[in-house]
Amino acid sequence: MFKGRKDTWHLIYMRLQSGELLVLSYLGVITFGAILLWLPWASTNGDLPFIDALFTSTSAVCVTGLSTIDVGSKLTLFGKVVLLGLIQAGGLGIMTFTVLMFLTVGRLPALRDRWVIENMFSTNPGARIWDFVKAVFLFTFVCEGAGVLLLTAAWVEYGFSIGKALWYALFHSVSAFCNAGFSFFRNNLEDFQGDFLVSLTICGLIIVGGIGFAVMYELFNYIRTSERHRISLSTRLVLLTTFFLLLSGTLLIYFFEMNNTIRQIPLDRQLLASFFQSTTARTAGFNTMNMPALSNSAVLVLIFLMFIGASPGSTGGGVRTTTLALMVALFIKRLRGNSKVNIAGRKIPEETMRRAVSLSILAVLLVTANTMLLLSSQPAELIDPQNRALVINYLFESVSALGTVGLSLGITSSLNVAGKLLMIVLMFIGRVGLVTVAYGLLRERVRTKFEYPTEDVMI
Repeated sequence: MFKGRKDTWHLIYMRLQSGELLVLSYLGVITFGAILLWLPWASTNGDLPFIDALFTSTSAVCVTGLSTIDVGSKLTLFGKVVLLGLIQAGGLGIMTFTVLMFLTVGRLPALRDRWVIENMFSTNPGARIWDFVKAVFLFTFVCEGAGVLLLTAAWVEYGFSIGKALWYALFHSVSAFCNAGFSFFRNNLEDFQGDFLVSLTICGLIIVGGIGFAVMYELFNYIRTSERHRISLSTRLVLLTTFFLLLSGTLLIYFFEMNNTIRQIPLDRQLLASFFQSTTARTAGFNTMNMPALSNSAVLVLIFLMFIGASPGSTGGGVRTTTLALMVALFIKRLRGNSKVNIAGRKIPEETMRRAVSLSILAVLLVTANTMLLLSSQPAELIDPQNRALVINYLFESVSALGTVGLSLGITSSLNVAGKLLMIVLMFIGRVGLVTVAYGLLRERVRTKFEYPTEDVMI
C-alpha cells in the first residue's frame, strides 16, 4: 500500500513542470509558516488572526517586509524564530535547500530541479551547479555573519545587553541580506538615521544580497584565478546599472528631502539617510526616514526604484536591473533607427528583448490592476473624491509588493481582508518571479508553419 502511494506521488512529481514545482514549493512553505504563526504561542496574546498570519508568512517567504502587525511586539520569541526561518528560506530559495539536502546525502537531484536552480540564479547549465549551490550558502552565511558582528557592536554601544544585541543583529542581518526589511523596532530604523555603522552595514548587506549570487560567484572566480577571463555582459550590466541607480537615487532623494524630512540634521547625515533610502528602495524595505512625511517627488523616485528592483538571481525582486538596461538600450537604438540591440560589442538575442518588453508590460499591468482593486475594495468613506491621496498610497503599496520591497506609506495595517488577500497574491507573484509568469503566458505551445498577411497600423 505504501509503495503504491509512493509511486503515485512520484508520478505526480515527475509530471509537474519546473515552474509549477517552484510555485508549489513556495505555496507549501508559506502555508506551513502561516500555520506556525497562527499557533497560540507564536503571538503575545495568542489571538493572531489567520489572515494576518498568512500575510506575514507570505511577506517573509517572499522576502517583502510588508506587515499588518508590529512583529517586534506582537510575536513571541517562537514567532520571531519562525519568521527568521521563513525569511532565510525565502531569501536563499526553497529549491536551493532541496539541492543542498541531496548533496549532503551524496545524491544528485533530478535534472528538473537543477533546471529550476539554474533559472533562479541565472547560472550556466552543467556540473558547476553543485559548486555554485555550495558557494551560495557559504557566501550567504559569511555575509550575514559579518553583519551580525558589526550590528552587535553597534547595538551594544546603545546599551543593549550582549544577548539582546546578538539576537537583534542576527535577525536584522538576515533580513537585510535577504532584502526582507522586517525589523523589531516599532519605527523600523528611524532611530539610527545618523548612525554610520548601522546604516552602512545594512546597506552593504542589501547591496550584496541584491546584486545576485551569479554575479558575486563570477567576480569571486575572476579575482581568484590567475588567468583573467572576460567578465560577462550580464555581470557588467548589473554592476553599472546598480551603481547608476544608487547614485541617482541618492542625489534625487537628497534634493527633494533636504528641506523636508532631513532638514534638521547635518549634511553628512543627510547624505547618509538619502543613500540608505535609495539603497533600501531596491527591494529591501528598511527605512530611516519618516515615510508618510516624504514629499511627493521623493515618493515618485522611490516608486521608480522599487519597480526596477534588484538583479537577476538575487534575494530581491522587481523587474530587474538588467531589464532596465535592455529597455534603455532598445529605446536608444530605436531612436537611431536600428532594429538590433547591441551592447559593448555584443548582440542581444531578440527573444531576450521580447521577454524584457513583455516583463515590463506585465509588471505595469499587474501594478495598475492591483491598485484599482485595492481602491475599489475599501470602505465607502475611503473612496470619497476628497481622498485623492489614497491613489498614491495604494500605488506605492502595490509597487512595493510586486517588487518585494516592503516600504509603506503607513496603510498596510489598515487594509481590510480583501486588500490583504490582494497584497498576498501580488507579493507571491513578485517573488516566485515575473519571469516565470511571463514564460507561462508567452511560451508557444504549438509552433505554426505559416505566417499571416502583413498590414500596417498607425501609431
